[in-house]
Amino acid sequence: MAAHMSRLWGWSRAQRYGIAVCRQYSSGSAYPNVSLSTPLPGIPKPVFASVDGHEKHETKITTLENGLKVASQNKFGQFCTVGILVNSGSRHEAKYPSGIAHFLEKLSFSSTAQFGSKDEILLTLEKHGGICDCQTSRDTTMYAVSAEVKGLDTVVNLLSDAVLQPRLLDEEIEMTRMAVRFELEDLKMRPDPEPLLTEIIHAAAYRGNTVGLPRFCPPENVEKIDRKLLHKYLQSYYCPERMVLAGVGIEHEQLVQCARKYLLNVKPVWGASTPANVDQSVAQYTGGIVKMEKDMSDVSLGPTPIPELTHIMIGLESCSFLEDDFIPFAVLNMMMGGGGSFSAGGPGKGMFSRLYLNVLNRCGVVYSYSINSTVIYVVNLVCSVSMQVREMVEIITREFIQMTGTAGEMELERAKTQLKSMLMMNLESRPVIFEDVGRQVLATGKRNLPHELYELISNKDGRLPRIYRLFR
Repeated sequence: MAAHMSRLWGWSRAQRYGIAVCRQYSSGSAYPNVSLSTPLPGIPKPVFASVDGHEKHETKITTLENGLKVASQNKFGQFCTVGILVNSGSRHEAKYPSGIAHFLEKLSFSSTAQFGSKDEILLTLEKHGGICDCQTSRDTTMYAVSAEVKGLDTVVNLLSDAVLQPRLLDEEIEMTRMAVRFELEDLKMRPDPEPLLTEIIHAAAYRGNTVGLPRFCPPENVEKIDRKLLHKYLQSYYCPERMVLAGVGIEHEQLVQCARKYLLNVKPVWGASTPANVDQSVAQYTGGIVKMEKDMSDVSLGPTPIPELTHIMIGLESCSFLEDDFIPFAVLNMMMGGGGSFSAGGPGKGMFSRLYLNVLNRCGVVYSYSINSTVIYVVNLVCSVSMQVREMVEIITREFIQMTGTAGEMELERAKTQLKSMLMMNLESRPVIFEDVGRQVLATGKRNLPHELYELISNKDGRLPRIYRLFR
């Protein structure tokens, strides 16, 4: 009886889906052989949503009555990233003791007018699956939250309170002093000296001005920074004209509505803003040499001591991202070397770059290298002992001089392809898109879309930057 019912079931499937669907195997069971190239019978034709390309990728920008800019980029997903970027950083501390931006980063998302503590803020965000973070650089302070889209109103309310209504209690400032001291000690004891080297190269290149001012609070200024000094600084730099509310993964109209509700007519805790006191200094490249000796003999966690290495950074004045030479400099960056080794950042990255082929692959004195192109064009090298420093400097100087030569077509196209690949890969991440939108709108009032940058990189004239800018 069971076998008869099985045959009837198999025949009914064959009538419904076709004989080819039911293929018999040695076990006697039937496995559906569904074609992947032809539509299933009896299934209605799907209707897909279509979105115009410009509408999908457009970054919308609105300026509120108080000067605050609201920028958004829609992106499919359940979560969004929203934050406030402020045109404020360590480069603006010429009239103040250095370290204020460092303190504000550590004090971020502490107690506010609406939230009694940082724990209360975190519990509020947890209801929407959210996290928060604050980062400061030499020219920008960024408060960001990632959470569910349905919690946008709560997120913007929290951001407004954290940026404009911080309590800055005495105990919070004292805890921040302890955190800053610990971070300064950690920088001195850390085996990886890259953060310290980056600080030193900026101090040497722009001695005593703008981007050459220390990003980390100097030890002698830790006790000088208090609530009164912080309020004075915030009064000058935390004004709506110097802020951008950026969001990714939300509708623009919804973000503008929340901005009007929580950021339009809000009086900061430090009183009326005085943007007339903003430092307008222009970066002055000075050049120079800064040396530092570190004793790492007692830092190792195990019986094997940390090897004695010499780290050298050589930097030349470059250009900002607002200039026409920025894209050619980025191509030159990829052509010279995009990673510390051939596998840094992915298989094969940097294997055909000049610094890998001509330096890391041939010179035994060099252990690793990295390169960066910002306001300073920097090459970072590591060798074994100080006796090899002269040879290492001669090697990298030779590579700098060879930049003035003509690049081969294959070498240039490879560097362009790597740059475009890196650009597109990074912009798949929602937090990266958020930072890109916020920083561009804060600096220029608009945003260059990825396809526009792609076209600039693919420029057929293939020119590299005017190298005389590096060697003048």
